[in-house]
Amino acid sequence: MELVIGTKRWSSWSMRPWLVLKRSGTPFTETLVDLRQENNQTYEAIRPLSKSGLVPALKHGDLLVWDSLAICEYLAEKLPAAKLWPADPVARALGRSAAAEMHSGFQALRQECPMALEIAPRAVALSEAATRNVARVTELFDDLLGKFGGPFLLGDWSIADAFYAPVATRFRTYGIKVDGAAGAYVERLLATPEVLAWEAAAKAET
Repeated sequence: MELVIGTKRWSSWSMRPWLVLKRSGTPFTETLVDLRQENNQTYEAIRPLSKSGLVPALKHGDLLVWDSLAICEYLAEKLPAAKLWPADPVARALGRSAAAEMHSGFQALRQECPMALEIAPRAVALSEAATRNVARVTELFDDLLGKFGGPFLLGDWSIADAFYAPVATRFRTYGIKVDGAAGAYVERLLATPEVLAWEAAAKAET
């Protein structure tokens, strides 16, 4: 398998399937495209690798899968031994709901607090919309941790945790304090070996 990703400092979309592949233990190669190039060069660099012109994209033989959620679902089907989703259908449905909400929502938080692993943590003032986003993420964490008992959102680590790992980095970077079980979960997520490996590589980028 080959995973096409963007700059690790900034590409939250790329981070999610990368974490899933790392967690699965499946060998893969990565092709990194520098983001934020001038004069539309980023798009032109991605197009030969993925017709969407966006990262991430997964190449598996003759198959190309694009979009982070589609890639993760494909990996869950192809790698059942990795248990990327829980066997319980209720837990799986709730985890998919959580991942889909992250995939399509929280626009204010995304815009005001982009993933930026190269900068030192600092507190920022959030808009009302972003504050509502933070409250909803916290509520979601508390609900799932309460229902399934932790240590991760569905008990064991799953694709849902990969989808919220970039959010955990945003909370740290922008000084967003999360208390209680949700706050402890954020710290656990940031301390997983896969997240630490991604961040180390991000900080080594030039």
